[in-house]
Amino acid sequence: MAASTSVVRVLNISSRVTRTLFIKHVNRSRCLLSTTVADKNDPKKQEQTIFKDPVEPKEPSEEQVKLESKLLTLQEEIKESKDKYMRSLAEAENLRKRMMKQVDDAKLFGIQSFCKDLLEVSDVLSTAINSVPKAELKDSNPHLINLYQGLNMTETQLIKVFNKHGLESIAPKEGEKFDPNFHEALFQVPIQSKETQVADTIARVQKIGYKLHSRTLRPALVGVFKSP
Repeated sequence: MAASTSVVRVLNISSRVTRTLFIKHVNRSRCLLSTTVADKNDPKKQEQTIFKDPVEPKEPSEEQVKLESKLLTLQEEIKESKDKYMRSLAEAENLRKRMMKQVDDAKLFGIQSFCKDLLEVSDVLSTAINSVPKAELKDSNPHLINLYQGLNMTETQLIKVFNKHGLESIAPKEGEKFDPNFHEALFQVPIQSKETQVADTIARVQKIGYKLHSRTLRPALVGVFKSP
């Protein structure tokens, strides 16, 4: 009976102590809360809080230094690889354009040597036509007329074939400006009349030239007026 009475007393004392500690803790929390609210409302307190001495940063460790160094190295390698890649793309594009131009030139000028050989045939045909005496082209000479007409028809057809494949004649006229890209001067002719003749112009055409598209195969052989 005495033991149970002692236990009850101990429990009562423990309960009172616990209650007292709880009340003190609550009161202390209220004080801290009110102090915090007051500090927020007080500008001076806020200014002191803002301008507190900054915390000094810690020095990076050796491992962090190594990682940062490795990161910088990798960034430089990436930059260099990108630069090489862009240069390779540019070189590949330039090579593609050059190859396309060579292919186009081969399509346009692949028959260049064949055209040069045909020019000799055209020259011989023109010589044959010009050698026919015009005074003999009479009804009494039908064979010569037929021959002359056949030569002219052949020349006309040959010129059509030339034009079909981009082969054009270079036939300058007298007084036309001399162009070294299309003309070749064989001789000079003194100026006889300053009113109608000008220096460095075509005086006489010795042989017509030809060009394949924009490329000169054979320049026209001409004589040029020279200054007195």
